[in-house]
Amino acid sequence: MRNRRILVYCLGLLLVSLSACSDFSKIQKNGTDDDKYKAALKYYNKQDWYRAGVLFEEIIPKLRGSAEQELSQFNYAYTQYNQGLYEPAAQLFKRFYETFARSEQAPEAMYMYAVSLYKSTPSFNLDQSGTIGAMSALQDFVNTYPESEHVKDCTDLILNLRKRLERKAYERAKQYYKVSGFSIANYKSAVVAINNFQREFPDSEFNEELAYLKVDAQYSLAKNSLDTKQKERYQESLAFYQAFKEKYPNSKYLKQADKMVEGSQKELDRIAKEEKAREELKKQQQPAPNAPAKVTSGQ
Repeated sequence: MRNRRILVYCLGLLLVSLSACSDFSKIQKNGTDDDKYKAALKYYNKQDWYRAGVLFEEIIPKLRGSAEQELSQFNYAYTQYNQGLYEPAAQLFKRFYETFARSEQAPEAMYMYAVSLYKSTPSFNLDQSGTIGAMSALQDFVNTYPESEHVKDCTDLILNLRKRLERKAYERAKQYYKVSGFSIANYKSAVVAINNFQREFPDSEFNEELAYLKVDAQYSLAKNSLDTKQKERYQESLAFYQAFKEKYPNSKYLKQADKMVEGSQKELDRIAKEEKAREELKKQQQPAPNAPAKVTSGQ
């Protein structure tokens, strides 16, 4: 008996759905512009975003200059947003507030443009160019409508996106470090990437680890450099270590960094001895002051 009721219920839903599809198809094919506008509003109020969107898209070009154009374009943008089509929704919201700048819905459209961009941004491990655009749009809204109820929400979204950029930059710096053993260029890139991260995100929780990795990368760079460049690079390794130790005196990485300092100092001592030996040899090879020059006889 229970299964029979379920079957009847499902059949009823199917019939309703088929009927709705039939009505929609008739309106789309044979309805007047007024029929389509009214049907679009009906589907919109029922949250049937797809059908409402299809009809709004069809009639908007025919509504130019009419009172219905503004509402249709605003609702059409929301049909795309509510279907998860955030990129087209963003463009539609932007078009609305640029076209209807004096509309009561213009502030909301500008806000939804920024939110749509935020929703369309990828995870931290993908290209983040869209993230910059979303942050800019959110900040523009805050600057334009500083008294809006949406300001706090926008500020929170901006912080969220900044965290995403921070994570992306951190992972990029770590990646350079991980592959740095393959070439001198990668050691250099790791140091540059970490410097950039520290400058852009001075308060990041990742800075302690990256400060240590910068010492490591610079020390490894020095070890694998040509003799003529080792002295300068070992000195830079010591400078990075000193900055790391001053900022993180109780770091869990300090013992490992201490070993690199010992290695750098030993190498600098070796280089200093070699430089001194070369200087002494050079002095020995120079002629004594006031020594008579050798006279060679010509033929």
